[in-house]
Parts: sequence; structure tokens; C-alpha cells
Amino acid sequence: MPLSSHQVQVAAYPSGGVGAECFEVVEVEVGPPGPGEVLVRNTWTSVDPGLRLRLRAEAPSGYFPAFDLHAPMDGILTIGEVVESRTDEFAAGDTVWHPFGWREYAVVDAAAEYMNGAATLRRLDVSDAPPQWYLGPLGAIGLTAYSGLAVVDALGGGETVWVSAAAGAVGSLVAQICVQLGHDVVASAGSPEKVAWLLEEAGVAAAFNYRTEPPLEALRRLAPDGLDVYFDAVGGDHLEAALASMRTHGRIALCGSISDYESDPIGPANLFLATAKHLTLRGFRGSFHTHLLEEAQSRIGRWLREGSIHYEETAYDGLGSAPQAMALVRI
Repeated sequence: MPLSSHQVQVAAYPSGGVGAECFEVVEVEVGPPGPGEVLVRNTWTSVDPGLRLRLRAEAPSGYFPAFDLHAPMDGILTIGEVVESRTDEFAAGDTVWHPFGWREYAVVDAAAEYMNGAATLRRLDVSDAPPQWYLGPLGAIGLTAYSGLAVVDALGGGETVWVSAAAGAVGSLVAQICVQLGHDVVASAGSPEKVAWLLEEAGVAAAFNYRTEPPLEALRRLAPDGLDVYFDAVGGDHLEAALASMRTHGRIALCGSISDYESDPIGPANLFLATAKHLTLRGFRGSFHTHLLEEAQSRIGRWLREGSIHYEETAYDGLGSAPQAMALVRI
């Protein structure tokens, strides 16, 4: 018998800021799983800034596709419990992740590869980790943080690293991983409270509020000898300041461009410095580095359990609160 289920759909693409009015909660029927499939009752679903790139009529070329209007929002990592299984690989009661979030129930093909493998149906060990950690530090967020440092050869420690959006989901992990690795970390965020958290809890060497001090001025003050590595989640004036501050042979991990998510893109005016300084600018997506997932989970999980890394989360109760949570996502 089909199940009655609720799901969030995009009602209209936002113009500027994302508001709860851009979404609708609809009731649908979910059929039973077929051979090789499982039925999952979702318990935790992800809300992160990267979803904003898909709240457009056209997502950036090469990225995950834009969400269709009035249709299920596929490609959002979620945690759930298997209710019924038609495969020997999974059993009722298993805690799993998969890519069909922002809905109550989902039927998942156990053999399919989703989101470049990053959201393929996977059984999760929740014996010593809260399940929601697999949406954050032990999931795609943690993989993005870890692989971003890996692609610019920054897992060795001992360098000067600037992390932008450092109080956000990815940035807060990057900053703390860098501290654990022995880097000299400069971090930036958008409020005095976030700057205080970075200094007092995350343990970075220096931090500044980009809303009250231009990034280039702050970097000249806090890293006068220049940067070896920059982890970029913002783009715009942040990337421009980094290019001006990099040492020769410096490396930049291009994770995102939050400054462009709700406005027209503004690129750096000093890109030639990448040539002049022999810099490496490396764009990456965590989902292309799933070979690093177990390594990232092992190292980050150990730091979490030791209390060396602090993971901050904000939880909203009920599927209907997802649009409100999306509207409040800030760096």
C-alpha cells in the first residue's frame, strides 16, 4: 500500500534573498520498494548554503542541477532509518544516508551511485556518533573541508592559512583541522560573536570581522609576511585580498563563492597576480574525492571524540521548518 508522505518543493525561484515563501510543503504518495530498493523514513536532512546555487532556473554549469519547480528536491543528503528492504545488503532498522532529503519517506535504489558517489546508500555506524554528525563533520561537509585541504597539499601543517567563512559549516571544520595540523590560522567571519567563537573555541591564532574591516587591511595586520594557503568560500573581495596577500607559490582552494549566491558575480580585479606569484588556484568539490571519505571520517571523528574539534549545529524540528532554516543560513 502507498504511504502518505510530505515533501518540500520549490514554489518559485528567489530574486535576491531566499525566503520561506519560495517553498511549499505538499502531500504525496510513496509506493513500496521494488527489487533492489529500500524504503527509508527520513530523520535528519541537510540545510547548507550550497543549496542556494540550485535555487535558480539554471545552476552553474558542471554543478548539481537546479531544483525543478513543484517537484521533489533530489540531491540533498539526508539520514534515515530503513523501514522495508528488498535487498540483502540492507535490513529494516539500519541507519543510512542517501540523497533524497526534504521529505518524510523515500524509496532508494541500493545499487545506484548518487551525487558522484558521495550520497550512495550507505549504512552508518551510530554506536558512538550521533546520526546527524553524518550530515556535518562525518559526511559531505567534513569531506569537503578535508579534501579542500588535500587538493592544495595543506595537510602537512606548519604554514600560514587564511580560512574565509570560518564560522560556517565547512569553514569551521577547515579552521579547526588546520589548528590540529599545526598551521598558523587566520580566520574571518561576519559578526563579533563568530569572531569570538573562532578565537576562544576553535583556537585560531587570529580572526577578524569582514563586515567592519576590509579583508586586505585585516590580512596586512594579521599576516604581514603573507599567506601560504587560502581556503576560499566567499570569492569577490575576499579572493582579491587573498591574491594580493599570497606568498610566491601559494595555493588557493576554491570551495565556493558565497558573495555571488544572491547577487551578480564580481570577480577579482587582480587575477594576474596568480601568474606573477606562480600561484595554484584549485577548484574542487568534495563529491569528487570520495576516496578520502574514510580517512576524513577517521581523523575528524577522533578529534571530535577527543574534544579537540568543536562542532556547532542548529537543529529545526519538523519538515515544515526546512524553508525557514534555509532562509536563515548565513556565513
